[in-house]
Amino acid sequence: MASDPISEAGIVAALKKRAEVWIAADDHVAAQTVAVVVAEGMDEEAASLLRSARAKGSRRAVVVVSEVDDEGLLRAVDCEVGGLVRRREATADRLVQVISSVARGAGVVPPDLLGRLLRLSHLRGRTQDPGEARMHRLTRREEEVLKLVAVGLDTREIAERLAYSERTVKNDLAAVTDRFHLRNRSHAVAYAIREGFI
Repeated sequence: MASDPISEAGIVAALKKRAEVWIAADDHVAAQTVAVVVAEGMDEEAASLLRSARAKGSRRAVVVVSEVDDEGLLRAVDCEVGGLVRRREATADRLVQVISSVARGAGVVPPDLLGRLLRLSHLRGRTQDPGEARMHRLTRREEEVLKLVAVGLDTREIAERLAYSERTVKNDLAAVTDRFHLRNRSHAVAYAIREGFI
């Protein structure tokens, strides 16, 4: 989906040649389908395209944008975007990599945007009621795991980076998703950022 037909045609043409992805017709969208939305920025138009993709059945999304400001980053979190790619970095290889990561439940954000997002989430977290925040905190290890999920690492890579077993990483992610009633890893990262936990 795109805000203009030329962008949509370009993405379809780039991805159609790749065996790793399958382009679903509008009437064949399923929950595991990763919607790819192309927009100028993460604005209301992009949010509308994401809502349209959800209405068709897709629960995961990658957004390709020219630029994104602080408000757009927070809107991406609120829209539960799984991956964010700048248009200038949106090669077919990069798109396939991000789409594959999001399909596996990971969240992918460019490193410089992740830093901004963490700063924004920290500021957002300061506005919370302190009593409520204490009741629903993450452990330090859960925070570390979610931060690495947010940059696109898979379970094995996180386990290696933190010197834990893969089972421990999976258990931490399951604990977070169960405790906060979340659907998957991407939802856990989006929730943790939105609530100011990471």
